[in-house]
Amino acid sequence: MRAVRPIRKDPFRLVIPRSGAMRVEAEVYLGEGVPVEAESLSQLADAASLPGVAQVLATPDIHVGFGVPIGAVVAAEDFVSPAAVGYDINCGMRLLTTPLAAREVDVRPLAEAMRRAVPLGEGKTNLVLSERALRRTLAEGVTGLLEVWRADRGAVENAGAILDDDLEWEQLALSRIERQGSLPGDPDALPPRALSRGAPQLGTLGGGNHFIEFQRVDRVYAPAVAERLGICQGQLVVMIHSGSRGLGHEVGGHFMQAARRYDQDKNIPVPSPQLAILPLEGGLAKSYLGAMNAAANYAFANRSAMAMLARAVLRRRFPGIELRTVYDVAHNLAAIEEHRGRRLVIHRKGATRAFPAERMQGTPFSELGQPVLIPGSMGTASYLLRGVPEGAAALFSTNHGAGRVMSRTAAAGKGRGKRRRGGGGLISDEAFRESMAGVCLLCEDARSIKEEAPAAYKDIDRVIETVCGARLAEMVARFVPLAVLKG
Repeated sequence: MRAVRPIRKDPFRLVIPRSGAMRVEAEVYLGEGVPVEAESLSQLADAASLPGVAQVLATPDIHVGFGVPIGAVVAAEDFVSPAAVGYDINCGMRLLTTPLAAREVDVRPLAEAMRRAVPLGEGKTNLVLSERALRRTLAEGVTGLLEVWRADRGAVENAGAILDDDLEWEQLALSRIERQGSLPGDPDALPPRALSRGAPQLGTLGGGNHFIEFQRVDRVYAPAVAERLGICQGQLVVMIHSGSRGLGHEVGGHFMQAARRYDQDKNIPVPSPQLAILPLEGGLAKSYLGAMNAAANYAFANRSAMAMLARAVLRRRFPGIELRTVYDVAHNLAAIEEHRGRRLVIHRKGATRAFPAERMQGTPFSELGQPVLIPGSMGTASYLLRGVPEGAAALFSTNHGAGRVMSRTAAAGKGRGKRRRGGGGLISDEAFRESMAGVCLLCEDARSIKEEAPAAYKDIDRVIETVCGARLAEMVARFVPLAVLKG
């Protein structure tokens, strides 16, 4: 690990000056007192050493990842790096509003019904796609899934709870999904195991930091903006955080290995074998981008499926209820964008897009700016923000969450899941219970849930102070959890 000595530039930014093999300096958006690991800064400096890198920065949730820290944004002139995207391609967020006042709803029965509708945890199955439905979903995203579903309901097994009306709501939601939930995917570029893992996992949550929450709108900071987004004080909302499941993991792992072999064969100078790159004009890069887009399409479709299942759950309790999508935003993607007159490959790993109004023309947000969804850890607040023009300094990017300060093993003890024998973690059972007081928690594996305890993460309120203080985005509303579903 290289020694890195950042310099504080202002109350919300650090700078890692160029040294050694670094080709550009690296900026870290981090408020005073917000913790950061030395290893994550070293990883960021490695990313700034890649040939063809144009700009490197980190958002306030920065923490150690594979090759590139989570919470990193890497802009490249002529390469794509699978490690700078990560394993969980298009892990992302969706926010749904209800017309209900949170104080008038008992959320526990809703959460329990949601648990029956959406399997929690790793390796679960739910809505099984036929090969034709899967391939069209991978190629076209949400639009492809809806079209094949309308044409042949038998192409999606176990979908009896979803009505034609739900499909129409999702059709209306397309303009409120980043890039309309459809990227140019190439199903033929996926490794075979990705296809076999993806076919049965649509409509499943997954494990780790993924969640479904029933939340109350705790505070509104920009009433006029919130009103136009359908948000009001005291309202019950639903937030979904999930990604491309096992399919995306297979794509990430396959192409990280392929990129490492390619760089070794071509003698491409990278600072770490984990941080392999692929020349943008090469065939392997094209295959990766096609496969990455396909996995992203699957993740968009997965969140759409869970949104439809959430509607079905609430419809049984509140007939005729409307659940409207505020926005569906992606993390863990690489996209070709223009910044300051340059076409660049923007990798956002554990980071999310935060476009201002002028970049949202042709969408419902052409006057407001892109909605930005930033969750805290379970039991803590989540935020709705919007993109602002000043975010250009950070390539219109911000963080995707609070960011870990403690590894899963450190938080919960040695071993994971069924392999754990006893405690030993830094977070006691009593401290965990206190941190979740007043929140209905439904989880698949009670032995590993402390891995996701609030104490294992940075303080989300301090993180948001950095985001808004640095003018990466602007606060609209704050939500607090009433019920949390975790894998």
